[in-house]
Amino acid sequence: MTTAHLGQTPTGSSTWDQVIGAGAVLLVAVVCYLVARGVLLPIILRWTKKTRTIWDDLLLDRQVLNRVALLAPFVAIYLLIGGTASLPASVLRYVPQIWQQQSDLGDTWWAPVARINAAIIVLLITLVASSLINAFNNLYRTFTISRQKPLKGYLQIAKLVMIVFGGVIVIAIVTNQPVGYFVTGLGAIAAVLLLVFKDTLLSLVASVQLTQNDMVRVGDWIEIPGQNVDGDVVDVALHTVKVRNWDKTIATVPTTQLIQNSFKNWRGMAEARGRRIKRSINIDMATIRFLTDEEVARFSRFVPLKAYIESKRHEIEQHNRERDPGPAMDLDQRRLTNVGTLRAYIIQYLKSHPKLHQEGLTMLVRQLQPTSQGLPIELYCFSNDISWANYESIQADIFDHLLAMLPEFSLRVFQEPSSSDFQAMVGGGKRADS
Repeated sequence: MTTAHLGQTPTGSSTWDQVIGAGAVLLVAVVCYLVARGVLLPIILRWTKKTRTIWDDLLLDRQVLNRVALLAPFVAIYLLIGGTASLPASVLRYVPQIWQQQSDLGDTWWAPVARINAAIIVLLITLVASSLINAFNNLYRTFTISRQKPLKGYLQIAKLVMIVFGGVIVIAIVTNQPVGYFVTGLGAIAAVLLLVFKDTLLSLVASVQLTQNDMVRVGDWIEIPGQNVDGDVVDVALHTVKVRNWDKTIATVPTTQLIQNSFKNWRGMAEARGRRIKRSINIDMATIRFLTDEEVARFSRFVPLKAYIESKRHEIEQHNRERDPGPAMDLDQRRLTNVGTLRAYIIQYLKSHPKLHQEGLTMLVRQLQPTSQGLPIELYCFSNDISWANYESIQADIFDHLLAMLPEFSLRVFQEPSSSDFQAMVGGGKRADS
């Protein structure tokens, strides 16, 4: 019986030598991990915190360094069982040359261990690269251009491709087959992959269109009718766009939906630094009439209306003189109306308001079509503060003042009859609040 039949491995080393060698390799691997995790990692983290730049803090974050530290023991195992040419002979005699002597050790338990270790290294390298891509995205988001050109969708595609090829390499190593064998196999299942990743491909196309056409940025206020989506965009990814609604709920919208359906983006309002006020006051048409001479004289002493009254009075007098039919005929004279004077007052009031845009953006007061609800007088202007709370306060202050000013023009707001109005009509008395 030969020595190989008495517990010897094909390399000539005894089983106990193999066990001792394995223990030595594991011990070195554990020491490498402890040094990397307990010594090197804290040193690198302290160094990144001391520097003034932010890019090293983001690129060398804890997730990246933890995965690199986890990679250290497996790299040590690979070097010990595969790259040991430079090791001392006293150590080398306990370490099988797996990588250099596959033909001799193909039937031993070291060969599958070496393949599994190499597969783990490839897997960890893939995870480290994935963490670096995430760190790069975090760094890119610190720049202003990231709001206009988000890269998250493209980086997710890069991660997906990297994970697929990393998985192919891992499978090739574990099965001891050439990588090309599996790569050519991917072509055979391309049709299946297209079906499996159909949504991903559609999302990729939609993400590219959103980015290239600058349709959505992080921070934009978007509104999707009928979808209960109305708020700020907080994330633009490959498959979804996350929107924080005004009630603080998070709505997740498929990227393809923003391409296929219409939505409203309020970015133009933010860029113009003006938020539109478009609201009407319905005037009771029964209160519209001509101004008396006393009222004209009173309004002419009112600073906001002084220039308007004088201009209109001169215009009306000239018009009436030109069309005077003579003493034998009555002249249907033009006269000032209380609702026209109100519109002139509102315009002057808006032009003097410090919280409204006076240049570059539309400002007008107009009459809308009279309805059974009265005559709408619509204000159309822009506040110079786009903050929601401040905008609502500005708008409320304007209409508070105008509603209180209506009696000065002998006008009344139209209001649907209430129960007290009906009680007054039936009982013949006055309303309770009168």
